[in-house]
Amino acid sequence: MHVPFPRTVGRATQQVSGAVSRAVGAGHTSVMLGGDHSLAIGSVDGHAQQCPDLCLIWVDAHADINTPLTSPSGNLHGQSVAFMLKELQDKMPDVPGFSWIKPFLSARDLVYIGLRDVDPGEHIIMKNLGIQYFSMRDIDRLGIQRVMEVTLDHLLARKQRPIHLSFDIDAFDPALAPATGTPVNGGLTYREGIYITEEIHNTGLLSAMDLVEVNPLLGGGPEAVETTASLAVDVIASALGQTREGAHVTLQEIPAPKEDTEQLRL
Repeated sequence: MHVPFPRTVGRATQQVSGAVSRAVGAGHTSVMLGGDHSLAIGSVDGHAQQCPDLCLIWVDAHADINTPLTSPSGNLHGQSVAFMLKELQDKMPDVPGFSWIKPFLSARDLVYIGLRDVDPGEHIIMKNLGIQYFSMRDIDRLGIQRVMEVTLDHLLARKQRPIHLSFDIDAFDPALAPATGTPVNGGLTYREGIYITEEIHNTGLLSAMDLVEVNPLLGGGPEAVETTASLAVDVIASALGQTREGAHVTLQEIPAPKEDTEQLRL
């Protein structure tokens, strides 16, 4: 078993957990920007400390559910979800730096959207645990509207509860998000990605979100970095309520001219 830099990642995720817990506990919507998707270990854990009944929507080209024993690379950003799941507790060896975290999420409280690069071990884990997921093939077949209907019904039909959205920018097609570490062809379109966040916002239940894997050192130049960062801003803004119709000031009625209104002058 080879896991690079476990103590460094463990300390960082523990600090993120504390920060997110404090933010959510103070009544804020937490937005965590990254960076490596391993940061979500801390972000979702901190959220769960305040909202133990939360559900998780993981938008990503990758499942990130390897254990240290199934991971081909050992990289912790491909193991984030495994640290969270109660059903994998007996499959996780002790990893230096992670003694602070205890599994807190059930497999039925997780939905993946956008998968298209899943490792063999991850595929077995997802099938054995019965995790709800939508690959890009599923999105092509069903359409993004139906995918979101099934996702929200699966997570919220039993009861309304806080949503944690963990959004990896590589869920988008690399043509839209080139400045990321593990791009995979055939990803979400702009409209599909924004529809996901619009529908999550419309539930009124978004409590915390991550936007990760934007890497300014990659992408081949400033234009690629700007394209990727602008897309990330759009995802966050949409999740927080910006609509494609524009952000409108709420008006109770259409204003009428007043008698003392100055006459327009040509």
